[in-house]
Amino acid sequence: MSAMFRALGISNSGLHVFRTWLDSISDNLSNLNTVRPTSEAAYQARYMQATADPNGGAIVTGVSYGDATGVVVSDPTNPLADQYGLVRRPDIDMNEQMTSLLIAQRGYQANLAVVERVRDAYQQALTLGK
Repeated sequence: MSAMFRALGISNSGLHVFRTWLDSISDNLSNLNTVRPTSEAAYQARYMQATADPNGGAIVTGVSYGDATGVVVSDPTNPLADQYGLVRRPDIDMNEQMTSLLIAQRGYQANLAVVERVRDAYQQALTLGK
């Protein structure tokens, strides 16, 4: 039985890590077109950091941030544009974020499948004594 509970704990830690990664990706994608004046810092992309847990599984160890410089682009019709018609946008690559989204989504699904299989095995073990 302890092996099943260990598998459940490891998978739950994986669910937490991949859920946190999905949250950071969704923040990045939702702020992809955030515009700020050139006098302010651009939205900084969030990148989750995780590591192996010595007890099994994985843990979120922190977050790192993208470059606050961003990209300065010409958009003279924007109300936030400076005297030269420039605004600051985040330097976020949508393709990279979408690829990360797919990887995180598949990782979450894989860990959820393990949790479901452990649950099913545990339920089968309970019916053996009947």
